[in-house]
Amino acid sequence: MPSYLVETYLTRGRTTERRASERRARTAAAELTQGSRLVRFDHSIHVPEDEICFYVFDAPSGRDAALAAQCAERDAIRVVEAVGAEKEEL
Repeated sequence: MPSYLVETYLTRGRTTERRASERRARTAAAELTQGSRLVRFDHSIHVPEDEICFYVFDAPSGRDAALAAQCAERDAIRVVEAVGAEKEEL
């Protein structure tokens, strides 16, 4: 299943907000999976200097990843497919 980076805005020093958002993302993915979509939250990457936070979802489509982020109360700036070295080698 493809992975998607969901780019969102998150100001510096909002680490506690990131942790809460990760919990919501995990819950949102689980709830979507109980329905008709198979979505898994993997992890997030916060870049405080740029005030950007990336949420990584495994999902059938970017639209499903964006929906998971929206359910987690994150406004997506953009959604792009991401390919990691480990996945390429499998």
